[in-house]
Order: sequence, then C-alpha cells, then structure tokens
Amino acid sequence: MHLTHVTAAGGGRLAVRESGPAGAPPVVLIHGWAQTGAVWDLPDFHTYAVDLRGHGESDDFGDYRDSSQWAADLKAVLDHTGPATVVGWSYGGLVIADHLRFHGTAGITALVFVSAITEIGRGRPGGETGPVMRDALPGALTDDVVMAKFCEAMAPSLSSGTVAELTAAALSVSHKVRGELFRRDVGSADVLKAVDVPTLVVHGTQDEVVAPAAAEYSAALIPGAELSLYPETAHAPFLERPARFAADLLRVAR
Repeated sequence: MHLTHVTAAGGGRLAVRESGPAGAPPVVLIHGWAQTGAVWDLPDFHTYAVDLRGHGESDDFGDYRDSSQWAADLKAVLDHTGPATVVGWSYGGLVIADHLRFHGTAGITALVFVSAITEIGRGRPGGETGPVMRDALPGALTDDVVMAKFCEAMAPSLSSGTVAELTAAALSVSHKVRGELFRRDVGSADVLKAVDVPTLVVHGTQDEVVAPAAAEYSAALIPGAELSLYPETAHAPFLERPARFAADLLRVAR
C-alpha cells in the first residue's frame, strides 16, 4: 500500500491509499461515515481508497454541509487517478451523488453503490435508515461507548478482530465531524436519473443500518442499474461476502 495526498478545493489534503496490480482495473473506493479507506481489501483491483475529509489521514477542513465541497473532493481524487470505477459504501454513496450533482459522470467509468445512501434528511427515501442506525443516533455522535456498540451491530457476523478495527477507525473521527456529516438535507432524484454509466447497486437484505429500500430507490431511478441483493448479509457486503463482492465488482469495473 502506498499512501499519497491530493489537495482538494480550499487547500485541504485528502489521503489516498493506493494498492494492487498496476494493470488491474482502477477503482476509487469511498468509505462510510466514521470509517477510513483502510476498511477495503480488494487485491484483484488497482484501488485508490480515499480517507474522506476529517477521517483517517485526511485533513479536517471546509464545510461538511456543502455538497459542492464533497463534489470537489471526489473530483480532486479522480483528477489524480484518471478515469476509474467509483465505489461508495454507506455515506460514500451520498458523496458520489454530490459529485454527480456538480460534475456528472466526468472521469467515472462505472458506479457501484454498496449499502449506500444517496440522500439525507427527514423523509428522504434514498436515505432510509434501519433500527441499528436509528438506535445509534444521536448518541454515537459524541458518545464513544454508543459508537462502539454501533460498530458491533452493523454487521454481526464479522470477526471480533474486524469489529475492533472498525471501532478504532470510528473512534478516531472527532465528535465534530461525526455530527457535521448528519447536518445536511440533500435530495438526489434528479442526479440519479441522469447517470449514464454502468451502475451496480449492492445491498444486504439484513442491513439494519441503511434500509434495503434505499437501494431499491436508487436502482429504480438510475437508468439500467443492476440491483444485487445479498441474502443473510448486513451492512458490509464487501467484508461479509468478499468473494461474491469481488466477482460483482469485476463484472462492472472498467
């Protein structure tokens, strides 16, 4: 793994964890709320795993409520990587939607939404949550014990070692940043309808963080999108069902 930094709009630095064979399909990976790019392990691809602003090795900067700034962050990464498949897990799906709103699919060869939201705010169908997420908020924004319980509950089949890694990543994110990511109200129906690249929507049927209905909403709006539901799978399909997820990604990565 090679760690580099790209400079986003406003001068903040974003960490990008690059790994995998040089000739493999290029894939930009966007993690979820209160995680880091270290969550990904896809050895068959040439991956660029981003640490979002305020997470991991990236700087804490800018306005976390401004869709245009999230869009600029992803554009800065794509300017660095060149054309790539973009994968967004959980909150990462909203970051993709932010980018689509301002830059369309420029630099994006294919999209994969994984257990993802594409909207946020009360009553937004693309951001529908499940009981694990609802139980965690607002406590997990400022209470590390509640956050640790959330990490245990997001995907109950994961090993204790993996849960410990997820928890450590989550607790490394400041209370301020954890809260700011939720103080947004964003609808995305228009940008989803305009997507013009191959798109895969992956979701676990047992996901109680982001409701499967959010995936159904996105897949129904994106032209030609494929919805791949994983049975007996919770909020982290790429960790819970890594072989299936890698095979699915290989089908769409360009």
